[in-house]
Amino acid sequence: MNKLTEAKTNDTRIKQYFCAICGTSFNYNSQLTSHRRIHTEEKPYHCDICDKSFSSNSTLTHHKYTHTGEQPYHCDICSKSFPGSSDLTKRKRVHTGKKPYQCDICG
Repeated sequence: MNKLTEAKTNDTRIKQYFCAICGTSFNYNSQLTSHRRIHTEEKPYHCDICDKSFSSNSTLTHHKYTHTGEQPYHCDICSKSFPGSSDLTKRKRVHTGKKPYQCDICG
């Protein structure tokens, strides 16, 4: 399987928060707190409709769109709508041809 790496960003902040379990580093303590839930499997956010649980509030919000059918993110190029901002970002790449990931084996 090819290993994909995210393109480098211009973010020069020093990552000062480190996960004691896997060593991943973060710019903000809140990011570390959210990350720790991967290891602890803690899911403190609960859907009041179906009682599913989630590790982040943003994931819960995105999930709730499955119940409401809401798609608040709209592509300004083709007018398609999506439930999450990441879905819209992926859609815009279809139009721009932008590929932010590169295989570190074959380029």
